Amino acid sequence: MRIAYFVDSLPPRTDGVSNTFIQLVNTLQSENLEYFFFSPFKPDDSYSWSERVEQVISVPMFLYPDYRLVLPVQRKIFERLDNYKPDLIHATSPTFLGRMGLNYAQKKGIPAVSSYHTHFISYFKYYGFGLFEALGWNILKWFYNRFDRVYVPSYTTAKELTVKGFEKIELWQRGIDLNIFSPAKRNVELRRKLTPKDDPILLYVGRLTPEKDLEDLITVDRILRIKKQKFKMVIVGDGPMRTQLQRELPDATFTGFLYGESLPEVYASSDIFVFPSTTETFGNVILEAYASGLPVVGVNEGGVVDLIQDGCTGFISPGRDTQDIATKVIVLLSDPDLRHECSRNALKFAGQFRWDTINKQLISSYKRIIERHSNIHSNLCQLKPQLGINQTIK
Repeated sequence: MRIAYFVDSLPPRTDGVSNTFIQLVNTLQSENLEYFFFSPFKPDDSYSWSERVEQVISVPMFLYPDYRLVLPVQRKIFERLDNYKPDLIHATSPTFLGRMGLNYAQKKGIPAVSSYHTHFISYFKYYGFGLFEALGWNILKWFYNRFDRVYVPSYTTAKELTVKGFEKIELWQRGIDLNIFSPAKRNVELRRKLTPKDDPILLYVGRLTPEKDLEDLITVDRILRIKKQKFKMVIVGDGPMRTQLQRELPDATFTGFLYGESLPEVYASSDIFVFPSTTETFGNVILEAYASGLPVVGVNEGGVVDLIQDGCTGFISPGRDTQDIATKVIVLLSDPDLRHECSRNALKFAGQFRWDTINKQLISSYKRIIERHSNIHSNLCQLKPQLGINQTIK
């Protein structure tokens, strides 16, 4: 089986999409499968598979300059694909890059699948484009419904997209590497630097952007201070809201993006993970927090709903209800025994999400789709003489 991937985010990007495909490559290699990537990003030589990535010409994306939009260079990509001869195309988004992958599959008569990673359309309202949401969803539906399968990361996302008219949806969840994220990574010296008074650490990890509902994090911080709670806010990540957040949260520590052992050490050295985002399709950072032994306070919107067991691994608040989020945080701050119980439950829950198992399920789905496509093609070829069809079926 030979798979060609059209992926808009790979290393050196450090988002959830990039990490998802890093983990998928590990499984592809363990299964001795052939794969090749087309992407605006190319991993450096520290990744053994970097030679399997063709970096496509791109320009910075309008709303997200850190991301890049591939230019329409279809002829060159098609020539490369002709030499590679893929059995299946996997595309991730309705950009020029994803469209090229889909176009090639349709031209050559091979199956094409897609994976839905991000609620980009839900971001429109955060940037003043809310009036275009309906149009945006119609465009997404038109794009994704042309594939043989649409993989989604959570049951909630599957339900949301089904209601909007998306078809042929199948679950492809996300996993966690328990060797990387673990309570054993707790670093006493790091914790002493982050919270010299040994106050409980409230941790946020993610992009510092409006669609993460970080205005709510600011409000929660203020409520906690009004209620005289002792805590230390630590924010890991970067983005266009960093300047505002540093101004509004002067007592917080901002680390920027962290790499290597630094990220799991911060997780394991913290006490509570606070995640107010209402736009997640899954919530990889929640699994990272769980695997590090942290209870999570999140909201009841998006894929987060499928991960937080209310009162067991943490707490769920109504989306955008900062008063309720703060109340749930206070419950955990004031009850160390409850924190420890939630921590144990979180660790147990994280153990269900192993990348190898999840990605082998995806590969099995690939095989079924290729086999089904091959059988349909074979049956059509057998029908040709009966129907008097002389042209070649492509």
